[in-house]
Amino acid sequence: MLAKDIMEKAVISIDGDMSVEEIAKILMKNKISGVPVVDEKKQVIGIVTEADLLSKEKEPRFPSYIEFLGSIIYIEGVKQYEEDLKKLVASKAKEIMTTPAHTVEENATIEEVAALMVEKRINRVPVVNTKGELVGIISRADMLKSLLNQ
Repeated sequence: MLAKDIMEKAVISIDGDMSVEEIAKILMKNKISGVPVVDEKKQVIGIVTEADLLSKEKEPRFPSYIEFLGSIIYIEGVKQYEEDLKKLVASKAKEIMTTPAHTVEENATIEEVAALMVEKRINRVPVVNTKGELVGIISRADMLKSLLNQ
């Protein structure tokens, strides 16, 4: 069985300039937990999930550090702190989206889709055609339905 056999074809997508408030409304209205972000060519450039939106409500994790001879040495990298801070002040999809979005081509097997979901710990995978255009999306629920139909 292939991705195109189980994907949801009526996929909801957004553009990078959509506001965080509009994204939250779309997720709630459609009872979905994430939405792909596409450019003008329908290429997937990222994904916004409920977790991304919830990150606006938490404090950024300040990296651990030690002081040595008047200098600050970070024990942990500052990259996570910068990511948290960026999402905290985000107002548009392109500022809060997770990138890169992990996608599969429509001819990928469901085994490949399942492996990607497990390895990357993701709940949904946008499906693209050979031109890289968004044509569908597969959720974990879609994967479970496919198991029942085998």
